[in-house]
Amino acid sequence: MNGTAEDPWGRVADDGTVYVRTDTGERAIGSWQVGDPEGALTFFRRKYDAIALEVDLLASRVESGILAPDEAQSALRRERRNLENAQAIGDLAALAARLDALEAVIADRRAERRVERKRQVEEAREAKAAIAAEAETLSAGSDWRHGVGRFRELLDQWKALPRLDKATDDELWRRFSSARTAYTRRRKQHFSELNVRREDARQAKEEIAAEAESLADSTDWGRGTTQYRELMQRWKAAGPAARDVEDQLWKRFRAAQDRFFNARNATYAEQEAEFQVNLEQKEALLVEAEALLPVRDHRVAREAYRGLLQRWDEIGRVPRASVRAVEGRLRKVEDAIRSAESNEWRRTNPETRARANDTLTQLRNSIADLERELAKQQETGNAAGVRQAEEALNARRAWLAEVEKTLDEFSG
Repeated sequence: MNGTAEDPWGRVADDGTVYVRTDTGERAIGSWQVGDPEGALTFFRRKYDAIALEVDLLASRVESGILAPDEAQSALRRERRNLENAQAIGDLAALAARLDALEAVIADRRAERRVERKRQVEEAREAKAAIAAEAETLSAGSDWRHGVGRFRELLDQWKALPRLDKATDDELWRRFSSARTAYTRRRKQHFSELNVRREDARQAKEEIAAEAESLADSTDWGRGTTQYRELMQRWKAAGPAARDVEDQLWKRFRAAQDRFFNARNATYAEQEAEFQVNLEQKEALLVEAEALLPVRDHRVAREAYRGLLQRWDEIGRVPRASVRAVEGRLRKVEDAIRSAESNEWRRTNPETRARANDTLTQLRNSIADLERELAKQQETGNAAGVRQAEEALNARRAWLAEVEKTLDEFSG
């Protein structure tokens, strides 16, 4: 081998020995006897690059949190051993510094893990305390329908949480268990008392059903209606009896009530038949009233309408379903007479007549001007001017006819 080859981080001696430079001096890492010394440097630089790549990969996994702290620490120790006797040329101190930095990161991750574990334990403590508190609330309440299921859900939640220190876990479990036991005891007592209340309700509703049956054939419609309303209020206030008993008593009560109200409704139906005669009379009056339309003389129409209205009131009530229809037809006649009176007032208004006369004068002057303009255009042979003058003249003459018609109505 001829000559030497050097790198900032190592060299190849004349005898082929390869050295790497470190903070503590040079260290022999191999021998290169065949080939160009520069090839030796290239070979050992590549070995350095391979070590650097492993350090980079480790750093990436540590910094991203993929590795748990214990796994990261084990991998870090392995890389340190590889680095201590590395047969490579490069900045080994920089890689060592990189590993030192990762040591600090791992320590931080371990501290974070401790904080996270502490947080999880605290959350579990809070969750179990909340479960115990909710159990105590349920135990003091009276949700007998859903409470059992909710206690079951709370127990499942408790089992899914991690254990705490023994003293805390035992205390919270004692609270939860005691609440569940107290709830179960109170629930049993509630249903025992409920059976007693249902028996009281049965007796009360049997009395109500008997009273309803005694009223079923009454013809005192007003008093009977009031009494059935009061019986219904007592029924609701009595509370529920056992389901089968409740249904049987309700059928008795409802049958008696239906018999009374069916008889009452039949009587009212007879009254409605009488009202039907009134309806026919009012419909005949409506024919007379609608014959006043269209209104030609509002004074005559108003006088006739007053007479019709007096006869209308004397006839009396009509069936409820027909009230809106007949009243609506009568209102249309009233509205037409009122409209005619309003139109008459506007027609005889002096101010309106004066405005119409002013408009008439202006139109006649405008027509005279347009007739002169038309003659002028005809003399000059201007076809476009003639057409324009004729169109304007025709429009003014049509307008004049409308205004003259309005003035004729004012004079009528």
